[in-house]
Amino acid sequence: MALRKPRSGAFSPSRRLYEARGLVAGARTSPFLVLLLSMTSAFAGARHFTFIYEAPTSPPGSFEIENYATTRFSDGFTDANFRHELEIGITEHFQASVYLANWDYTRSRKNRGTHYDSSSLELIYNLTNPVADPIGISLYQEISAGRRAFESETKLIAQKNFGPLILAYNLTLEAEWKNEGLREQNGEIQQAFGASYEISPRISVGAEMLHEIILPDWHSSEAENNFFLGPNLSYRGNRWFATVTALAQTTRTEGEPDYQVRLIFGIAL
Repeated sequence: MALRKPRSGAFSPSRRLYEARGLVAGARTSPFLVLLLSMTSAFAGARHFTFIYEAPTSPPGSFEIENYATTRFSDGFTDANFRHELEIGITEHFQASVYLANWDYTRSRKNRGTHYDSSSLELIYNLTNPVADPIGISLYQEISAGRRAFESETKLIAQKNFGPLILAYNLTLEAEWKNEGLREQNGEIQQAFGASYEISPRISVGAEMLHEIILPDWHSSEAENNFFLGPNLSYRGNRWFATVTALAQTTRTEGEPDYQVRLIFGIAL
């Protein structure tokens, strides 16, 4: 994403930029080179994945708009979910995001049309970096609230960069309360793993895997296990990026989408 301390790889801090900032031992660079590298890489941060978060956070004072569109298919088109995020860099290690609206379009016999779901606040704190440290670690918390709906999502984000290869892992715990009096309670444990390879400064290709354990009313005896797997593609412009992932379900769980496609489009402000 533009204007961010790279989430990973070329679109974020490259090794050259880390050396310029003195993050790699033995680096020797002039103040002019530091400024030049900072300017040229400031617009080089992007999401390499769509179902997985990356460890680095946005630099302080940066602003970015990200739009999410997720389309799900089960015996044909099922629904499309949309999110609109304003992302703000607070400090070198902390960023906050406001999701102005989470809404969907559904086309079924019982439920057709657009529906507002909730709005969200997201906080991410970065502990270590995937380039300069053995592994990059960040902590994530999101709170969503809407009409008869409240949700908490806690995430551990891990990432490691090996040159143009980016590996990322997310462990997520979700808790949801909804319907009249928020009496219905559900939980979900999710693991996600992804690999992305930068074949050029602008283009990355890779794959993502998603494992969901759904816990209706937090009853482990009723738990559902769902697996999704598929490729992704990311393209980076000067001040914008677009990343798309297509996942296929491998477990044939009834009620879950057979396929889902997610697109994230981000632009620096």
